[in-house]
Amino acid sequence: MSASEPVTELDPRYSSPGAVPSPWAGAQRLLTDAELYWLSTVRPDGRPHVTPLIGVWWQGALHFCTGSEERKARNLAANDEVVLTTGSNSWSAGLDVVVEGRAERVTDADRLAGLAEAWKAKYGPVWHFDVADGAFVGSQDNRAEVFAVSPRTVFGFGKGDPFTQTRWRFV
Repeated sequence: MSASEPVTELDPRYSSPGAVPSPWAGAQRLLTDAELYWLSTVRPDGRPHVTPLIGVWWQGALHFCTGSEERKARNLAANDEVVLTTGSNSWSAGLDVVVEGRAERVTDADRLAGLAEAWKAKYGPVWHFDVADGAFVGSQDNRAEVFAVSPRTVFGFGKGDPFTQTRWRFV
Protein backbone atom coordinates (compact mmCIF):
# COMPACT_ATOMS: atom_id res chain seq x y z
CA MET A 1 0.00 0.00 0.00
CA SER A 2 1.27 3.40 -0.89
CA ALA A 3 1.63 5.73 2.07
CA SER A 4 2.54 8.76 -0.04
CA GLU A 5 0.33 11.14 -1.92
CA PRO A 6 -0.12 10.22 -5.56
CA VAL A 7 1.17 12.21 -8.51
CA THR A 8 -1.87 14.12 -9.81
CA GLU A 9 -2.35 15.02 -13.47
CA LEU A 10 -5.22 16.58 -15.41
CA ASP A 11 -5.75 15.36 -18.98
CA PRO A 12 -6.75 18.54 -20.81
CA ARG A 13 -7.95 16.56 -23.86
CA TYR A 14 -10.94 15.31 -21.87
CA SER A 15 -11.44 18.22 -19.50
CA SER A 16 -13.28 21.51 -19.80
CA PRO A 17 -11.18 24.57 -20.67
CA GLY A 18 -9.67 26.02 -17.50
CA ALA A 19 -10.44 22.92 -15.42
CA VAL A 20 -8.11 21.87 -12.62
CA PRO A 21 -7.44 18.31 -11.42
CA SER A 22 -9.89 16.80 -8.96
CA PRO A 23 -8.35 16.58 -5.48
CA TRP A 24 -7.25 13.12 -4.29
CA ALA A 25 -9.11 13.73 -1.01
CA GLY A 26 -12.42 13.76 -2.90
CA ALA A 27 -11.63 10.48 -4.65
CA GLN A 28 -10.67 8.90 -1.32
CA ARG A 29 -13.93 10.08 0.21
CA LEU A 30 -15.86 8.52 -2.67
CA LEU A 31 -13.91 5.24 -2.32
CA THR A 32 -14.63 5.23 1.42
CA ASP A 33 -18.32 6.07 1.20
CA ALA A 34 -19.40 4.09 -1.88
CA GLU A 35 -21.87 1.30 -1.13
CA LEU A 36 -21.19 -0.59 -4.34
CA TYR A 37 -18.19 -1.21 -6.56
CA TRP A 38 -17.84 -2.97 -9.92
CA LEU A 39 -14.97 -5.47 -10.17
CA SER A 40 -13.53 -6.32 -13.59
CA THR A 41 -11.40 -9.44 -13.94
CA VAL A 42 -10.27 -11.55 -16.88
CA ARG A 43 -11.29 -15.17 -17.38
CA PRO A 44 -8.53 -17.68 -18.15
CA ASP A 45 -9.67 -17.73 -21.81
CA GLY A 46 -9.26 -13.91 -22.03
CA ARG A 47 -12.93 -12.92 -21.87
CA PRO A 48 -13.80 -10.12 -19.42
CA HIS A 49 -15.92 -10.63 -16.32
CA VAL A 50 -17.60 -7.78 -14.43
CA THR A 51 -19.59 -8.08 -11.22
CA PRO A 52 -20.96 -5.70 -8.59
CA LEU A 53 -19.82 -6.19 -5.01
CA ILE A 54 -19.41 -4.44 -1.69
CA GLY A 55 -16.05 -3.48 -0.27
CA VAL A 56 -14.12 -1.16 2.00
CA TRP A 57 -11.41 1.40 1.41
CA TRP A 58 -9.10 0.75 4.37
CA GLN A 59 -5.48 1.73 4.98
CA GLY A 60 -4.89 2.94 1.43
CA ALA A 61 -6.36 -0.04 -0.43
CA LEU A 62 -9.74 -1.15 -1.71
CA HIS A 63 -10.77 -4.51 -0.20
CA PHE A 64 -13.36 -7.02 -1.35
CA CYS A 65 -14.16 -10.65 -0.60
CA THR A 66 -15.37 -13.63 -2.58
CA GLY A 67 -15.92 -17.34 -2.21
CA SER A 68 -13.01 -19.42 -3.50
CA GLU A 69 -15.18 -21.15 -6.10
CA GLU A 70 -16.79 -17.99 -7.47
CA ARG A 71 -15.93 -16.87 -11.00
CA LYS A 72 -13.99 -13.82 -9.79
CA ALA A 73 -11.81 -15.92 -7.46
CA ARG A 74 -11.06 -18.40 -10.23
CA ASN A 75 -10.18 -15.50 -12.54
CA LEU A 76 -7.88 -13.99 -9.92
CA ALA A 77 -6.04 -17.31 -9.55
CA ALA A 78 -5.00 -16.99 -13.21
CA ASN A 79 -4.60 -13.19 -13.46
CA ASP A 80 -4.53 -10.89 -10.43
CA GLU A 81 -4.76 -7.61 -12.38
CA VAL A 82 -8.12 -5.93 -11.76
CA VAL A 83 -10.11 -2.75 -12.24
CA LEU A 84 -12.62 -1.54 -9.64
CA THR A 85 -15.04 1.27 -10.40
CA THR A 86 -17.57 3.31 -8.45
CA GLY A 87 -19.30 6.65 -8.72
CA SER A 88 -22.56 8.17 -9.79
CA ASN A 89 -24.78 6.99 -12.59
CA SER A 90 -25.20 10.48 -13.98
CA TRP A 91 -23.82 12.31 -16.97
CA SER A 92 -23.92 15.84 -15.60
CA ALA A 93 -22.90 15.60 -11.94
CA GLY A 94 -20.64 13.70 -9.60
CA LEU A 95 -17.36 11.88 -9.82
CA ASP A 96 -16.64 8.40 -11.18
CA VAL A 97 -13.48 6.66 -9.99
CA VAL A 98 -11.58 3.81 -11.67
CA VAL A 99 -8.94 1.97 -9.60
CA GLU A 100 -6.34 -0.14 -11.41
CA GLY A 101 -4.09 -2.51 -9.52
CA ARG A 102 -3.24 -6.04 -8.46
CA ALA A 103 -5.56 -8.00 -6.16
CA GLU A 104 -3.48 -9.49 -3.36
CA ARG A 105 -4.91 -12.05 -0.97
CA VAL A 106 -5.12 -10.96 2.68
CA THR A 107 -4.52 -13.81 5.15
CA ASP A 108 -3.06 -12.12 8.24
CA ALA A 109 -5.48 -12.69 11.14
CA ASP A 110 -5.02 -9.23 12.71
CA ARG A 111 -5.52 -7.46 9.41
CA LEU A 112 -8.57 -9.61 8.62
CA ALA A 113 -10.04 -8.81 12.05
CA GLY A 114 -9.63 -5.08 11.34
CA LEU A 115 -11.25 -5.52 7.95
CA ALA A 116 -14.14 -7.50 9.45
CA GLU A 117 -14.77 -4.57 11.80
CA ALA A 118 -14.57 -2.14 8.87
CA TRP A 119 -17.15 -4.20 6.93
CA LYS A 120 -19.51 -4.29 9.90
CA ALA A 121 -19.10 -0.55 10.58
CA LYS A 122 -19.87 0.29 6.95
CA TYR A 123 -22.62 -2.20 6.10
CA GLY A 124 -24.12 -3.11 9.47
CA PRO A 125 -24.43 -6.35 11.43
CA VAL A 126 -25.80 -8.34 8.49
CA TRP A 127 -22.21 -8.25 7.15
CA HIS A 128 -20.58 -9.64 10.30
CA PHE A 129 -17.60 -11.87 9.62
CA ASP A 130 -15.50 -14.00 11.92
CA VAL A 131 -11.90 -14.73 10.99
CA ALA A 132 -10.47 -18.25 10.71
CA ASP A 133 -7.70 -19.89 8.73
CA GLY A 134 -6.81 -16.80 6.70
CA ALA A 135 -10.34 -15.93 5.55
CA PHE A 136 -13.66 -14.44 6.55
CA VAL A 137 -16.25 -16.88 7.87
CA GLY A 138 -19.86 -15.81 7.64
CA SER A 139 -23.20 -17.32 8.43
CA GLN A 140 -23.58 -21.04 7.75
CA ASP A 141 -19.76 -21.32 7.84
CA ASN A 142 -19.43 -19.76 4.37
CA ARG A 143 -15.80 -18.84 3.74
CA ALA A 144 -14.71 -15.81 1.79
CA GLU A 145 -11.22 -14.99 0.63
CA VAL A 146 -10.31 -11.33 1.14
CA PHE A 147 -8.35 -9.32 -1.40
CA ALA A 148 -6.66 -5.91 -1.23
CA VAL A 149 -6.14 -3.73 -4.28
CA SER A 150 -3.50 -1.11 -3.64
CA PRO A 151 -3.96 1.40 -6.43
CA ARG A 152 -1.30 1.70 -9.09
CA THR A 153 -3.32 4.22 -11.08
CA VAL A 154 -6.67 5.83 -10.29
CA PHE A 155 -8.72 7.82 -12.77
CA GLY A 156 -11.33 10.37 -11.74
CA PHE A 157 -13.99 11.56 -14.14
CA GLY A 158 -15.62 14.75 -12.89
CA LYS A 159 -18.94 15.39 -14.59
CA GLY A 160 -20.79 18.62 -15.08
CA ASP A 161 -19.35 22.09 -15.09
CA PRO A 162 -16.46 21.62 -15.39
CA PHE A 163 -15.79 18.17 -16.82
CA THR A 164 -12.44 16.80 -15.68
CA GLN A 165 -10.31 13.75 -16.23
CA THR A 166 -7.76 13.36 -13.47
CA ARG A 167 -5.14 10.63 -13.12
CA TRP A 168 -3.50 9.80 -9.82
CA ARG A 169 -0.36 7.67 -10.13
CA PHE A 170 1.13 5.91 -7.13
CA VAL A 171 4.89 5.68 -7.56
